[in-house]
Amino acid sequence: MAELSSYTEDSIKSLDWREHIRLRPGMYIGKLGDGSAHDDGIYVMVKEILDNSIDEHMMGFGRTIDVKITEQKVEVRDYGRGIPLGKVIDCVSKINTGGKYDSGAFQKSVGLNGVGTKAVNALSDFFKVQAYRDGETKVAEFEKGILTNDIPIGKTSDRNGTKITFSPDGGIFKNYHFIPEYLENQIWYYAFLNAGLTINYNGKKYFSDRGLYDLLSSKVDEESIRYPIIHLKGNDIELAITHSNQYGEEYYSFVNGQYTTQGGTHLAAFREAIVKTIREFYKKDYDSSDIRQSVVAAIAVRVQEPVFESQTKTKLGSQSIGPEGPTLRTFVNDFVKTALDNYLHKNPAVADALLKRILQSERERKEISGIKKLANDRAKKANLHNKKLRDCRVHYDDPKASEDAKNNTMLFLTEGDSASGSITKSRDVQTQAVFSLRGKPLNCFGMTKKVVYENEEFNLLQHALNIEDGIENLRYRKIVIATDADVDGMHIRLLIMTYFLQFFPDLVKNGHLFILDTPLFRVRNKKETIYCYTDEERQRAIHKLGNKPEITRFKGLGEISPDEFGTFIGEDIRLEPIILNKETKIPDLLSFYMGKNTPDRQIFIIKNLKVEKDLALEDPTGVGTEEVEAA
Repeated sequence: MAELSSYTEDSIKSLDWREHIRLRPGMYIGKLGDGSAHDDGIYVMVKEILDNSIDEHMMGFGRTIDVKITEQKVEVRDYGRGIPLGKVIDCVSKINTGGKYDSGAFQKSVGLNGVGTKAVNALSDFFKVQAYRDGETKVAEFEKGILTNDIPIGKTSDRNGTKITFSPDGGIFKNYHFIPEYLENQIWYYAFLNAGLTINYNGKKYFSDRGLYDLLSSKVDEESIRYPIIHLKGNDIELAITHSNQYGEEYYSFVNGQYTTQGGTHLAAFREAIVKTIREFYKKDYDSSDIRQSVVAAIAVRVQEPVFESQTKTKLGSQSIGPEGPTLRTFVNDFVKTALDNYLHKNPAVADALLKRILQSERERKEISGIKKLANDRAKKANLHNKKLRDCRVHYDDPKASEDAKNNTMLFLTEGDSASGSITKSRDVQTQAVFSLRGKPLNCFGMTKKVVYENEEFNLLQHALNIEDGIENLRYRKIVIATDADVDGMHIRLLIMTYFLQFFPDLVKNGHLFILDTPLFRVRNKKETIYCYTDEERQRAIHKLGNKPEITRFKGLGEISPDEFGTFIGEDIRLEPIILNKETKIPDLLSFYMGKNTPDRQIFIIKNLKVEKDLALEDPTGVGTEEVEAA
């Protein structure tokens, strides 16, 4: 009763725009993170600023965007119309202020009604906006959303446009760092989706003249595709599609230039339309999984006033392409039915190759159907949640959970009872789960998916992740490989990565796989304890503490106590993402590291060979025990 009686007028608080953004940043940019995941907040901030420049280009103003990004600073300069000089401050510091409310000016914009730029401003240590219009310029500077420098309008000889400069707030994005590969992928997507646009990023030119065709060409190995990429374009829709030799389905979906990593209504319609069109073309009711097995495709649509399921716009929820248009499902189905059917009739060689791929998938599915049923029954009887998996309460595919909670879900893959026991005792039971491996996994390079069902460990793992039929219902945002920092630990990492790259490559390509970075040393005296992740950090710690501090070398995860482990997998967790570069070809990668021994690999191993104690401190090659023995 005492608590109820204290609920008075003084209990009601009103926050201004910047206070609300800084108090609840997740509502505006999704999860915070430190930059180790491609959808961490610092990348969303870059995207929000770039989106505005892209909108200008889409409206026909400006064919070039200059982007410079260093460790702590982002600068984006476009050559569009420039923010009207009298509204420069309002456009970056007043919620519900922006040109995107004028539907005539921005019919199918990327940015979100003037919210994004304000969020970037509020969440930055330093934010500067400069607009150039018709020989005049206006500059304003902010700190954490507060105006610090209002420079009067002056003369300029620069071209029209807008330049935004900002540095993310280190107090909010702790220990953040930009990963170049993530930024490069982000820039490439903008180029692919805006054929004819030139983006100059850190001195390198990004340009595409064939749109999604170029995107798919960059994602698949020409030798692995079964037929030439099919590229189709229509009003407000573009798609590219082929089939490869890999397992699973791989999609890249976009709405108004926004990369919808979690798909949505447009992607669901596209997957449905592919099956329907192919069945009608071949006049046979093929199983949908056989048609879509090994598909690699991209789809981009433009809709009026898109509705997304979160502020970060990673999943489309719109049901129609506009207030007066058809449903999105009908729109996509009609286009695919007409355009893809026409293409297959005009290109019989492609139609024959596509049919062979479908029939191959059908044969493979039937070959493992019996094994698959037995494996699934075993998985149920294994009482997965008690024996192999210590599950968490929130999951990535939970529609009722908050975006912040879902994005923090992770599954630790660890080997041995002691290591899994320490992590289990110190984890956050809301969002962190643990899967215990039994010894070294099988090297599955070159094997068919039959082995996933025959091997109990692999079968239970795919069920724990819920990826048997694709990653659409993946249960954890991050899959974290947590192994010892020695030769055996490196080898286990390689074997787990081989499993995912061989059978679930889309999981890796979509940025779900990570390595847990744990300290190698503990340096302490009576007053202070310092955990060191490298030998250089150890030397600095010894110098700092002096007086012969106690030094402990952690040889395995099981040696780290649960109390200490809580420090390493909590708020300051260090994760190294597994990133496939644009030039990386998975078959070549696996063949080199996990295939039969070759002279090239022998030379590579000899050049990079280190004794075990050195491998524990530094692993520049990623070569494990098997590769060393092979040499």
